[in-house]
Amino acid sequence: MKGFSWVPFAASRYLSARRRDKSSPSSILAVAGIGVGVMALIVVLSVMNGFQLGFIDSILEISSFHLRVEPPPAQETDDALLSELRGARGVSSALPFVELQTIVRGGRRAQQGCLVRGIPADTADFDPGLVSRLDFEEGSFDLSDPRSILLGAELARSLGAGVGDELSLLSLSGSALDTLTPEDATFRVAGIFRSGFYEYDLGWAFIPLASAAKLHGGAVPFAYGVKLTDRWKDREALAAISRMGPAAGAKIVSWRTFNRAFFGALRTEKIMMFLLIGLIFIVVGVSVFQAQRRAALEKREEIGLLRAVGASNAAVRLVFAFDGFLVGLAGAGAGLALGLLIAGNIAAFFTALEFVVNGAIGAVNAAYSFLSGGGAGIGEFSVFSPAVFYLKEIPSRTIPSEAAAVFLFGLSSATIAAWFASGRASRERPAEVLRYE
Repeated sequence: MKGFSWVPFAASRYLSARRRDKSSPSSILAVAGIGVGVMALIVVLSVMNGFQLGFIDSILEISSFHLRVEPPPAQETDDALLSELRGARGVSSALPFVELQTIVRGGRRAQQGCLVRGIPADTADFDPGLVSRLDFEEGSFDLSDPRSILLGAELARSLGAGVGDELSLLSLSGSALDTLTPEDATFRVAGIFRSGFYEYDLGWAFIPLASAAKLHGGAVPFAYGVKLTDRWKDREALAAISRMGPAAGAKIVSWRTFNRAFFGALRTEKIMMFLLIGLIFIVVGVSVFQAQRRAALEKREEIGLLRAVGASNAAVRLVFAFDGFLVGLAGAGAGLALGLLIAGNIAAFFTALEFVVNGAIGAVNAAYSFLSGGGAGIGEFSVFSPAVFYLKEIPSRTIPSEAAAVFLFGLSSATIAAWFASGRASRERPAEVLRYE
């Protein structure tokens, strides 16, 4: 018996025979276990990606940009540097800005500290990504008036401010503690936004760049936020910008460095979640291992016959390994399809889940009210209530490479387990097996 062309046929016959054997449900359980593991991991990773990438996009589009170029303080913006940045290869936008730590006070409530960023009035033309991340509940992105201010929604709620209300900003200007002087200005609220990131909505505001420079006083630490067409090429862009003449003496910071602690925490969280949920594949692998060892004992006579007619050790071992491969393929394929279906319709899935749970709660409440003659029952169930979580809908983003990795992980767990379990079968000697048959 030469070659391995007969191996898939023999493996499929063994698998179908085990499926018809009602006393041996191990293959069905293994398929179900791998399917559930792949499905759960894809859904969890998709939802986690939705949350994390939403935070990352808000940070990169609004706060840190992809690169921050910080030249020495000056009286006005460096038009030559700005022109060079906007014309550099791989740069999609470049925006001058000033950041101030201020105290803002509304007309009806106490003051509160906030970070005020001064940006040009024509920001929408040069950095549409920033504007697109600001979802305005009231007003609009309008900084044409030198005294206009845009507030985060939570900051506006804390101050009791609305569109059209006047606010006072207080900042301290000066290069040393003994020379600090207060700068005060009045602004009118032109818009109230939500960024999707609670810290920005609670402590951020935008005002025109010229007003921010005036409020700072003296030499102004203008910075330039640079966004790239591909944020992963930030190191190449950083090296190119550092060679520009107008950028001499400027401090250039990449988004990786500026947000290292936060992004590192997100990465660690994702890895740990992957490992914890991936433990189910170890359990399934052990189940496949035991099932294949049992099959090897039950099929000793068939193995002896295969070896007697010329099947090699490797061929016999491949029969059982291919059996595990088919189990893994069925489970991982089903899990992948269900995982992508649920992840792509996550809002409908949770709506259906809430409907079923609330239906059961309603039935319990009705029975309790009937038996007790009235009284309060159990409240409605909500997976992600806006009253508890800072979100309007459940985000979900499936990364194809991660889905493929999960599929291969589930497939390989069954295949590798079957391969190790088949070592006993490959060591069977035909003469000893068939001696008493």
